[in-house]
Amino acid sequence: MKNNPIILPADPTDPEDFPITQESMDRGQRARMIRRTRTALGLSQAKFASRFRVPVGTLRDWEQARVSAPHFAIAYVRVIGRQHAG
Repeated sequence: MKNNPIILPADPTDPEDFPITQESMDRGQRARMIRRTRTALGLSQAKFASRFRVPVGTLRDWEQARVSAPHFAIAYVRVIGRQHAG
């Protein structure tokens, strides 16, 4: 099992807070980039998934940071954002 040190400890005054690892921080940043790209294009998750041939469930998992989008997917979304911007 990989050692994931805590990079942001939980707030002891907040019972719903939790510690953050580097892996979870990276997953959240990837999720945000994907969601921002999709919303900048004005597309729903279903329309984005259909247009760019990504399973809608996979897109949801990526955007909600349940699963970390793989490197190829991040590259693909970056290209989509550049090609379809403006």
